Amino acid sequence: MTCGGYIRLPGGSVVVALSLPRPPHGASLGPYDCGCRVRVLVHAANRQRALTRLRNHGLRAVFLRGNSEPPTPDEITAVLHHPDGLVWREAPCDDTESWRPIRALLRAPAAVPDTVPAPDTATAAPDLVPLPVSFPGRAGAFSRSGV
Repeated sequence: MTCGGYIRLPGGSVVVALSLPRPPHGASLGPYDCGCRVRVLVHAANRQRALTRLRNHGLRAVFLRGNSEPPTPDEITAVLHHPDGLVWREAPCDDTESWRPIRALLRAPAAVPDTVPAPDTATAAPDLVPLPVSFPGRAGAFSRSGV
């Protein structure tokens, strides 16, 4: 169940705040196994566009029903000062946690790479030679002597 609300700003735009279940963020976790919730803030021209922005980022089943949890003044300031106008944080009741861009929420978890030695380019391709650069119509513009 999503809880949220909105507030209309003096310029006519709106800030929408939603509390949503956190998308999957672990290798062994299902979509909603951890019970974590996130508070997402969106700044847009109207409520419909705010919800569309969330849906375009992959949060498909997002609806705003009612105005039970409108954004606080601190939340409004946070989303207005962010260049994307779309931020989130994991603990809605914890004011010490900072707001993050939406890309950090939807990013796939980082996989731990196996230790593979870097290939030695001298032995992998010993016959590679840099080619001279030339552009049609500009003969002599770039020469090897640097003049």
